[in-house]
This record gives sequence, C-alpha cells and structure tokens, in this order.
Amino acid sequence: MGETNIETAGAVTDLAGAAVASSSFWQSYGWTLFWVCVIGAAFAVLWYKGQLVRFATYVRLTREELRKCSWPSWDELKGSTVVIAISILLLGGFTVGVDFVLTRVLLLLT
Repeated sequence: MGETNIETAGAVTDLAGAAVASSSFWQSYGWTLFWVCVIGAAFAVLWYKGQLVRFATYVRLTREELRKCSWPSWDELKGSTVVIAISILLLGGFTVGVDFVLTRVLLLLT
C-alpha cells in the first residue's frame, strides 16, 4: 500500500512536469503557431476565391513586360546616377538657402 502512494505521487509529479513543459511550449511557440494558422487561413481563403490565380497572372504579365524594356548600359547608369546626385545637392542647397533667407526676413519683421 505504501508503494502505491509513492507510485501515485510519482505519477502526479510526472503530470505536473508535463503541464509545466506544455506551458513553456505554448509560451515559446504559441504566437508563432497562431500566426501560422492565421496566414494559412488567409491563404486558403485567397485560394478559394481565386485571388492567387489572379496574382500569378499579374506576376507573369509583369515579367513579360519587363522583358520588353530596354535597360541602360553600365556607363549610362553611372552617368545618370551622377546627374541625379548633383541635382539632389543643388535642390537641397536651394532649399537650405531659401529657408535661411526667409528665416532672417521673418526675424527682422518681428
């Protein structure tokens, strides 16, 4: 009879340990599993409504159109990059200059 109580106590301890392990599992992976289920459900709904076929068609047509484009050479790309960098610097300098002048004018008026 004493052994039965010890075995029962051991079984209860094992169940408590399993509950703690299960709890830490849900704390570790609960949100991940939740989002996997949500994304899976969204995927299933989109598939059912035919949106995935439309998206695949859109991607295929976009790739076809991109193949028709003419892409710049490496030298053209470098030249365009320099022009854009200079334009940004000039526009930034102009903005700073106008801001400085307007600030001084408003300070003189007040």
